[in-house]
Amino acid sequence: MTFYGLLNLPAWQVALITLGLTHITIGAVTIFLHRAQAHRALDLHPIPEHFFRFWLWLTTGMVTRNWVAVHRKHHARCETADDPHSPQVFGLGKVFWEGVELYSVAAKDPAVAKRFGQGTPDDWVERAIYSRLTWQGCALMLVIDIALFGVYGITAWAVQMLWIPILAAGVINGVGHFWGYRNFETPDASANVSPWGILIGGEELHNNHHAFPSSARLSMRWWELDIGWLYIRLLSLLGLAKVKKLPPQATVIEGKQIIDMDTLKALLTARMHVIRRYSKEVLQPVTRSELCRSEPHCRRVARYARKLLGSERLDEASRKRLEQILASSQQLKVVYQFREQLRQIWERNAPSQEALLKSLQDWCQRAETTGIHALEGFSRNLRGLTLVGSH
Repeated sequence: MTFYGLLNLPAWQVALITLGLTHITIGAVTIFLHRAQAHRALDLHPIPEHFFRFWLWLTTGMVTRNWVAVHRKHHARCETADDPHSPQVFGLGKVFWEGVELYSVAAKDPAVAKRFGQGTPDDWVERAIYSRLTWQGCALMLVIDIALFGVYGITAWAVQMLWIPILAAGVINGVGHFWGYRNFETPDASANVSPWGILIGGEELHNNHHAFPSSARLSMRWWELDIGWLYIRLLSLLGLAKVKKLPPQATVIEGKQIIDMDTLKALLTARMHVIRRYSKEVLQPVTRSELCRSEPHCRRVARYARKLLGSERLDEASRKRLEQILASSQQLKVVYQFREQLRQIWERNAPSQEALLKSLQDWCQRAETTGIHALEGFSRNLRGLTLVGSH
């Protein structure tokens, strides 16, 4: 006689329960491992923190310190030969299909854990059970699944074990650095796989995360959904979580003309928003006026040119095409050079804050004498830039 477990459920109900369990695992990864531990974007009450630790031991066998260390190294060495799992380095196919192996190689390196794994749980249960008995948790999960669901429990367990390797290691680490749309021109190749972060707990909004890695919220546009953030808000309302960091918000004070330290602070803190505005308010209109011959031609050529002008990652062929475009238009060349000079300011290529402030003042003064209307208007608005809540 076939054993269908203590619950004696039909297959479709087991399938639904399994999907619910995998969603809990995704929530544990994005809320606990990623946002709370790796980036310190929120603090969790001991109740959800210990639950997430226990659940991840059962369903993944991952060690918190190792996961955090590998992820922090990914951010510190993104898209370089030292990045543990960059598809730009290893290729999309390898990261998608062998992402777990790449993670394991980095996780086994004691130097990685020592340098990037500081501040993770180090209590008795972590040392004696979670970090020491890694595979035993998954084995216990198998016993539980078979006991509850019988023969269906084997399939349920297999799905649980494959969920994180495929969706996190494969989709996010692979596709999330290879394909999708970008809200922000980060120096890496990160992309938002989908504007609706449901299946992978909000991690689909990967470009947003790389733009503001320490933010507890990954959605940036009104039409983007980060379900992980909804869970964090619920935990906060219950007193089980405290949000520490969110994306910086900047506004423009009308009539402010003095470029001071407040302006500089807003530029450095909200630089991703600033460069996005620069692309929309300067690069886009200048590209249209310089390159468009007809509306269909404009949509095709101008969109491609803006992509080249706004990107910080270009291959050799794209770089040559960009040089051709800049050579064909003096105005495009000027706005591109001003964009690069603005980027150098927030990269802090100056010996002191005072020197950075002087560089910003000089940038605005020169921008407003170029005769390029879009650039002059952007510079005048930049003078009034301030962080929301700083006054």
